[in-house]
Amino acid sequence: MVGEARFRRVMGHFATGITVVASRDHDGVPMGLTVNAFTSVSLTPPLVLVCIHKQAEAHDLLLESGHFGVSVLASDQGELAMAFAEEDPENRFQGVGIRDGALGSPLIEGALAWIECQIEEVLPGGDHSILLGRVVECDAEDGDPILFFKGVVRGPPQ
Repeated sequence: MVGEARFRRVMGHFATGITVVASRDHDGVPMGLTVNAFTSVSLTPPLVLVCIHKQAEAHDLLLESGHFGVSVLASDQGELAMAFAEEDPENRFQGVGIRDGALGSPLIEGALAWIECQIEEVLPGGDHSILLGRVVECDAEDGDPILFFKGVVRGPPQ
């Protein structure tokens, strides 16, 4: 059987974009986290999936909310990517410009793209839950992405 450390090292060679997946709790407080396990699934109907670790503090709240927003981070948002991965969950949105999507999901200002989804299905995925989301609204801006490669957050080549 392949060990966790080896699998993580090998998968680190697959460059991914970095997103912040967010929703609101039952009191309307924004909550979210950095996610790089995100991809499109279908064009008709428009579906995406995100994988959320079952131990993540936002896991249950995301599932309970019934919807989520995905902000695809731009090359100048590296500090924000780290803050949403490491900071205390209650402080992650402090000083961050957000706007609400059609369903009320917090979307990060300055993001390269954003997608808002209604949760269609939640599937088991080992130590993660796979959220299949039906896209209800989305848009994108011109710009450069930020990437996660070999465990390091990277901007565009200089």
